[in-house]
Amino acid sequence: MKVARYDYGAQFPDLEALMARLRTLIVQGHYVMSGEVPEFEAALAAYLEVPHAFGTNCGTDALLLALHALGVGPGDEVLTQANTFHATVNAICRVGAIPVLVDADERTFNLDPRQLPAAVTPRTRVLLPVHLFGKPAPMGPVLELAAAHGLYVVEDAAQAIGARWRGRRVASLGDLGCFSFHPSKNLAAAGDGGAVVTRHAGLVGGLELWRYFGQSQPNVHDLVGLNSKLDSLQAVILQSKLPWMDRWNVGRRAAAAAYRERLAGLPLALQAEEPDEEHVYHLFQVRTPARDALLAALRAAGIDAVVRWPIPIPLQAAFADRGWRRGQFPVAERLAEELLCLPIRPDLPLDEIEFVCERVRAFFGGA
Repeated sequence: MKVARYDYGAQFPDLEALMARLRTLIVQGHYVMSGEVPEFEAALAAYLEVPHAFGTNCGTDALLLALHALGVGPGDEVLTQANTFHATVNAICRVGAIPVLVDADERTFNLDPRQLPAAVTPRTRVLLPVHLFGKPAPMGPVLELAAAHGLYVVEDAAQAIGARWRGRRVASLGDLGCFSFHPSKNLAAAGDGGAVVTRHAGLVGGLELWRYFGQSQPNVHDLVGLNSKLDSLQAVILQSKLPWMDRWNVGRRAAAAAYRERLAGLPLALQAEEPDEEHVYHLFQVRTPARDALLAALRAAGIDAVVRWPIPIPLQAAFADRGWRRGQFPVAERLAEELLCLPIRPDLPLDEIEFVCERVRAFFGGA
């Protein structure tokens, strides 16, 4: 049996209708910032329960736009977590700000909120929590700290579209929220794409300006902005999938529950679930010191397991000038050495889940 991480064909319930619409766009030349883009942006905003959404080239650009719109720049500090994807810290550095890291939590694999207060300084401008693997970050402490110190909150929700915290969609909780529509994500473009969303009307002008060359009117540029626009073809593809997101996330949670039930009792740690959240399981992570050997065994059995981010942010050569050292963020380092993603997707059948779990149990000497 082969167990795949992705089944792209299953993501297009009405492929023929979609192809007909794409053909029309291609023939008509509607490629860049045509009406299909604001149509998708309006649908995305409605889904996320926010008033404003802006499509971008990619998720990294969404983070850049969010920080630029807040006026974050050289000398400002942005607090985020040591166990995230490169893009989170990349965006902070590219606006000239200073990334300040806190370690991860052993149970949740998200940032450890207990470390945030001590990391705030007079130069702190933004808290940037990451809803890692589809699980909402600890937004209660984040929002309380932001309110107490007058800080902005930018949510990196690249892996968590549709997730909820206390009944509200992630990315609607802070000042701005950022998404990636990379083909690996729960809402996947046929290429790349992203979005930044906000509930603040006062940030709309800045986002529009920064997204489109800093151009306030044709051929008038007020600042050196970005060129980051979601392609019209990708907007149509994403809009065709958006109505299925909640159903697909239910499927992901069902697959995760099946894994949890069948892996119980094994020497594995799983990402903790909280009663006030809806995890959307972009990734299903298992944790074991025998990670590399387990990965080899699963891949030999035809199971498309994978390791994400085996080198944590503080130990990446790209950030060597930041002065972070081995041992400074011990939980993030251990997670980088011990986490393994099992295949998960909305259409993952029970027999494939059982096959994966059988191979895991066999690895640990179980029946």
